[in-house]
Amino acid sequence: MEMNALLVLLIEDDMDLAATVGDFLSFENIECDFAFNGQAGLDSALKNQYDLILLDLTLPKVDGLSVCQQLRAQNITCPILMLTARDAVSDRVAGFEAGADDYLIKPFAFPELAVRIRALHRRSKGHCNAVTIGDLEVNLSARQAVRAGRQLKLSPTGWILLEQLVRSTPNVLSKQELERAVWGDQVPASDSLKVHLYKLRRQVQRPFETQLLHTIAGSGFVLRP
Repeated sequence: MEMNALLVLLIEDDMDLAATVGDFLSFENIECDFAFNGQAGLDSALKNQYDLILLDLTLPKVDGLSVCQQLRAQNITCPILMLTARDAVSDRVAGFEAGADDYLIKPFAFPELAVRIRALHRRSKGHCNAVTIGDLEVNLSARQAVRAGRQLKLSPTGWILLEQLVRSTPNVLSKQELERAVWGDQVPASDSLKVHLYKLRRQVQRPFETQLLHTIAGSGFVLRP
């Protein structure tokens, strides 16, 4: 392994996918150990020290949620990024509640996977754990948002949207990127994103005078002071 390379544990029962992911990440200076079922992954994660764990949800022997819960119960604080074809909001909420730090829906773009791995690693080392945008403070690990001392009460979908916007600030996120973050490839026919953004805007904006959540015509949405 190269100097300063990240070491991740990939727990994935699809061996072809695991090999492809491992090959790509090696070019990104990210090296992989592999486990092809939940029990093997759990044993490896408890025995070795990793910079990050990539965890599939649907696994033989022990499912991904149980692996995540057991690791957190054993005080394993290593960042966990779940990789799964399950794209319902309820599945993501279950993953986060089990102790996952991030969630990527299959099929995913390999460059995005590499970027998320590095972002999670930085957060685990104390960087980008708490983000301040104007008078809005967002703690990504604790999943809490406070504006001017008032804690925001967000729905699960609202939190997903806010987290995506925070991670991208000061860059603009397109409507399509936000829809994929919430629903994956199963985007509702109705304009559900508009409804959820309206609710998020109410939480973030009211009763404050300074606007933070901006709509950029023809481009998308952004959080900026």
